[in-house]
Amino acid sequence: MRKLVFFMHTSLDGFVATTKGEIDWAMLDDELFDYVGVQTDKSDTALYARVTYQLMEDYWPTAADKPDASKHDKQHSAWYKKVEKIIISRTLQQTDFKDRKVISENIPEEISKLKQKEGKDIVIFGSPSLGKLLMKENLIDDYCFFVNPIILGKGLPLFTDVTNQINLKMVESKVYANGVVGLHYEKR
Repeated sequence: MRKLVFFMHTSLDGFVATTKGEIDWAMLDDELFDYVGVQTDKSDTALYARVTYQLMEDYWPTAADKPDASKHDKQHSAWYKKVEKIIISRTLQQTDFKDRKVISENIPEEISKLKQKEGKDIVIFGSPSLGKLLMKENLIDDYCFFVNPIILGKGLPLFTDVTNQINLKMVESKVYANGVVGLHYEKR
């Protein structure tokens, strides 16, 4: 069975975005990008909520084409172009692209079916609303949190509305040079 791996930046006080939905406080650098690159090599499917998908689609298909494209831009752009993209949306219509699928109904059941298919891991980058839904349904297998050295005080919390206990086992932890703490847990 394929694993569903959830990646999320958080503040020290547990927020994943400001009250306006901004994530410009999330600290990114080459060391973090290298870690994410290793993880994306283990996956062949990306799962997005509509807003995150639209943000990704606006940037990643052409990121490697820019004259100042970084190593990460080139690597992630190549990965983004080849993976299957599953978009969870009640408003977005099905696309005609062969590497994209829109799921708008029976989301937990459809994700369960997706996990049963042959293939590599399925990853979620961001998409806190989708993360909450999948946590409630206990469909996430691995959690990769990047705890940033910032206290936002208020914002969008990740763990509200999660009413079931989820037991986790620490797989890896790492303190990055920029002060971010990476925490990788798997579901028991």
